[in-house]
Amino acid sequence: MRQSIALRQQLRDAINSEIADRTKQHQAKIAAIKATAHTATMSAAPGGIAAAGPAPATPLVMLAHGDSWFDYPLDGNGLSLTGDTDIIAQLQKMGNPNPAIQNVSHFGDATSEEMSVPKQERMIQSIQDPANWLNQGPDAILFSGGGDDIAGNQFCIFLDYAGGGLDAARFQGVLDMVEASYRDLFAFRDSYAPGVPIFGHCYDFPIPNGSHPVCAGPWLQPSLSFTGNAANGTALLHQALIRFHDLLFQLAGDPNNNFTLIQTQGILATADWANELHPYPSGFQKLANAFFNALQARFPGRI
Repeated sequence: MRQSIALRQQLRDAINSEIADRTKQHQAKIAAIKATAHTATMSAAPGGIAAAGPAPATPLVMLAHGDSWFDYPLDGNGLSLTGDTDIIAQLQKMGNPNPAIQNVSHFGDATSEEMSVPKQERMIQSIQDPANWLNQGPDAILFSGGGDDIAGNQFCIFLDYAGGGLDAARFQGVLDMVEASYRDLFAFRDSYAPGVPIFGHCYDFPIPNGSHPVCAGPWLQPSLSFTGNAANGTALLHQALIRFHDLLFQLAGDPNNNFTLIQTQGILATADWANELHPYPSGFQKLANAFFNALQARFPGRI
């Protein structure tokens, strides 16, 4: 028992330390952008040296909160030595200028955990720290959530036995929880970052083949096999993800939510998947391109 408690504390400390390191790197980037802008302003002032060419564009500065699609430390199924794996890592290299993203995501979080008190407090701290932003706060909030509410050892809860497929009523129960979390995210934004648009995604259609890294998973095949649904697993997951998409599409259709759903279903080819839930870095790059296009349409000239 004591060893288990100690290990949990070590994990929490490691997560907090990792996010603190990310924050330092982000704040250093923001400080450099501010310094460049100040130099350009002074050069353009009377008596200053005129800057050559137009002033550089102000980059987008965003807050990212999510699961492993925003925080995936593996290169496929092995430890990454570069860090350029997940959507956020890829997106930060795109555009002209590149966006600056304060990433407080952590892999493995369901939406109910992402919107828990500690995680909301972390977002509040980030939003209210002027060192993280060029203006009063983030230009946009990027959110990734819903996959870990469904996938994992609990996936069997939503399946009928003897190959009966997806249980509509029980699956609706988890979708209701996901919807509650998203609606709480919108309410959170209205309180702490009013007017800031939120961008989310709907994952893609996974292949439940049992493939997984040594440190985690598999997340889908065990439940499918346990409930007798393995033979129809791919079609069943397609059905589940379509229902998830339809929920987010409905939320995005309400202008009061100020929420853009980025269409990511159908982007990944079979060869892009490293395991049941995550693509290779090249697949994450395809997904990041979808975010890039949506952000460029919303903020022309900023990315």
